Amino acid sequence: MAKAANNNNAAQIGLVLLRVVTGLIFIMHGWQKFNEGIPNTVEGFRSMGVFAPELIGPFIAGLELFGGIALILGLLSRPISVLLVANMIGAAFLVHVPQGFFAATGGYEYVLALGAMAGTLALTGAGKFSLDAAVFSRNKRLRAVLA
Repeated sequence: MAKAANNNNAAQIGLVLLRVVTGLIFIMHGWQKFNEGIPNTVEGFRSMGVFAPELIGPFIAGLELFGGIALILGLLSRPISVLLVANMIGAAFLVHVPQGFFAATGGYEYVLALGAMAGTLALTGAGKFSLDAAVFSRNKRLRAVLA
């Protein structure tokens, strides 16, 4: 029984590590978009052929920045992770897939890894060391959807 508890705690700590690393990467990408200026982000999205870049550009910048913060905190982890997966799918097909696999040549290697990281959190939730667990622990239905 003690071994099962240790394995569970290790898995929970693994989820914290995954949330922090994934969140940090997305924060930095969102911060970059804001730092370079939303008009430049919009123009970049327009040049990539993104539909409605005036809406999508600021939304993605906010999703990456604030979604990354939320992942680190473990807040609304599943819905945010689903949105981040969709973001990575869009990035892959709009920009990276035509460049091949390797990130060094602009390929989809990096967005594939980020999408898998976010996808894992969408499937598992944030774990017991999270705000989701603290906030939604009493409501099983909300916890199943949001946490």
